[in-house]
Amino acid sequence: MMHTRKKMSWIATAALGAALAVITSGCTTAAQTGGSEKEAIGDELAPSIYCGEECQAQLALEADPEEISGSVGVSWSSASFPYGAKSTTQIPKFIKKFFPNIDVTVSDGQGDATTQSGQVDNMVAQGIDVLIISPQDSAALADAVDRAKEAGVKVIAADRSVETKVDTYIGSDNVEAGEVAGQAIVETFPDGANVVELAGSLGASPTIDRGDGFRTAIEESNIKIIESQTANYDRAEGLKVMEDLLQRFGAGEIDAVFAHNDQMSFGAIQAINEAGRDGEIKVFGIDGEEGALDMIQDGTYTATVGYPLVVKESAIAAAKLCAGEDIDERIVLDSTLIDSSNVSEYLGHAPQ
Repeated sequence: MMHTRKKMSWIATAALGAALAVITSGCTTAAQTGGSEKEAIGDELAPSIYCGEECQAQLALEADPEEISGSVGVSWSSASFPYGAKSTTQIPKFIKKFFPNIDVTVSDGQGDATTQSGQVDNMVAQGIDVLIISPQDSAALADAVDRAKEAGVKVIAADRSVETKVDTYIGSDNVEAGEVAGQAIVETFPDGANVVELAGSLGASPTIDRGDGFRTAIEESNIKIIESQTANYDRAEGLKVMEDLLQRFGAGEIDAVFAHNDQMSFGAIQAINEAGRDGEIKVFGIDGEEGALDMIQDGTYTATVGYPLVVKESAIAAAKLCAGEDIDERIVLDSTLIDSSNVSEYLGHAPQ
């Protein structure tokens, strides 16, 4: 089922409402791919607009934000791509602004599971109370998460799941995101099409789930995946892989590209344009970066499935755990197909 974006009021207690009244505005440093930090973090302690009614209820705080104390460690798989870069910069800023007595430590796994595992161990040794982790590899980071839990640390899996029990996993449904992209391709090519897939990092839960969802969506159609290669969620690798595929498959042999994120889509679109095959191949992706929306508007990108950042939701969940409050094991953010028919509704407040 495809989710639609809804603007919801934040469910809060009287104590939280009183605290909000004294919150000051945030900084205005520009974000990496458009917009500002102030716009991303906001002036109100609330989840993002992609957190629907159930999500908001799950994240309702009971404690006064200014009275919550603790130490939070943020371990991200890599900060070298926009999603990770924004998450690792905005989570500590959001916490600092709305939860002044919570300390934050951030680490960049640099795309290496061993490096990330060691960083988690170091943060646990430093005495963090809550770990927010987006694992490079869902299986490889399970042991590090288990060690953190054994040390009494509460764990939030953010964006990517980890193959062990955590206190909560926050993010959109990656299987659904793949399904929505697949459904869009089926509807675009009702008589069938040849598709090449640019997959994300091997072993990462979004890669597995987005690929599975896509295949589920097309299994009853005449859509055929003629090649699937990893490009590691990277624009430059997406460019190189697509260049190779365009050499292998001549004019008329590729109808569409399904990329597991916008960055790989950008690389694929560049390769297609440089090969003089624009207009011949439609490109579909996932994420909803601001740049992707601009390209959809000008007709160079067919569609993307919004996959929102989990900055606000992860920070609020960490505060709940620091305060000793209960939290559900799964918190799902909305996602939606963004194409030429509705892109104007999202310009200025892209999912990422």
